Amino acid sequence: MSKTAIVILNWNGADMMRRFLPSVVKNSPEADVVVVDNGSTDDSRLWLSDAMPAVAQIALDRNYGFAEGYHRGLGLLDDVRAKAGLPPYDYYLLLNSDVEVPAGWLMAMLAYMEAHTEVAACQPKLLCQWAPEMFEYAGASGGFIDALGYPYCRGRVFSTVEKDEGQYEDVVPVMWATGAALLIRRADYWQVGGLDGRFFAHQEEIDLCWRLRSRGRGVVVVPQSVAYHLGGGTLPKGNARKDYLNFRNNLLLLYKNLPEERLQRVMRVRFWLDALASLQFLLKGQWASFQAVWRARRDFRRLRSDFEPARRENLRLAVLSPVPEQSTFSLLWQYYVKGKKTWKQLYI
Repeated sequence: MSKTAIVILNWNGADMMRRFLPSVVKNSPEADVVVVDNGSTDDSRLWLSDAMPAVAQIALDRNYGFAEGYHRGLGLLDDVRAKAGLPPYDYYLLLNSDVEVPAGWLMAMLAYMEAHTEVAACQPKLLCQWAPEMFEYAGASGGFIDALGYPYCRGRVFSTVEKDEGQYEDVVPVMWATGAALLIRRADYWQVGGLDGRFFAHQEEIDLCWRLRSRGRGVVVVPQSVAYHLGGGTLPKGNARKDYLNFRNNLLLLYKNLPEERLQRVMRVRFWLDALASLQFLLKGQWASFQAVWRARRDFRRLRSDFEPARRENLRLAVLSPVPEQSTFSLLWQYYVKGKKTWKQLYI
């Protein structure tokens, strides 16, 4: 009996499932595959029932977004197991619907997790599905954030994406593991409260991993496992909605997790940096994205009090403050002023 559930959240992704789900089912014999349907209105569920009846389905009544959709789906999955008299899974693997996987891809991650009980979550090396010699933007070979909250990866810093030449093959602790292919212990997921549905989408996995790390649990990348991510299937780069979610959620992420002695200074600096980013959008003629930045900041101020209880809990339960994998430098300064465009250059 499998101890791992690969859980794919689907919203109107019939075309993606037709293209990528067969590789997941074929090449993941160590796991059960479950599709959580997030209120799709296309023929996703009908196609899945006809073409791949062995894949379990869980249907949600509407689109709850990435974070809440997954959170509800995992809870329902546990309920289904309990009602069937089956033990809960040991591991969830959250996998995007636009990910292709090769044979044996899960083995290294599962072996590592079995051997390292101090580690709560991990990710594979994530490569670009349409250019497999390149790292993929969403997670590459493990994620970090800088002193001001900007995410980056081994293999991707801002818009600079590296070619995979074996330079990031070691298993290392990371600040966050990509939500495109996140293997997490079921017990750890629920212990820290799981994905925060209020994020809707974007950076929710960073928030989850930050909580894990601050409470002393490990997060690593296992590059011996490899997956190929198409990326940008739901909200492509340059989309104003995506810009809004990234700016708003990054501020919420910092507010929820930054230690008290750093929060005010970081937020003051971020106001001016966000203003500069909005000006760049304006100069490029991206009026919707310019507005998205200020709408994000407005909504952050409006939502901040709702997140106060979570902030207090996170600070109370933290045993690592700051988290070692959060860098102390400004990524903007290193990248744009000092010209350090790759992860290795940042640490020279």
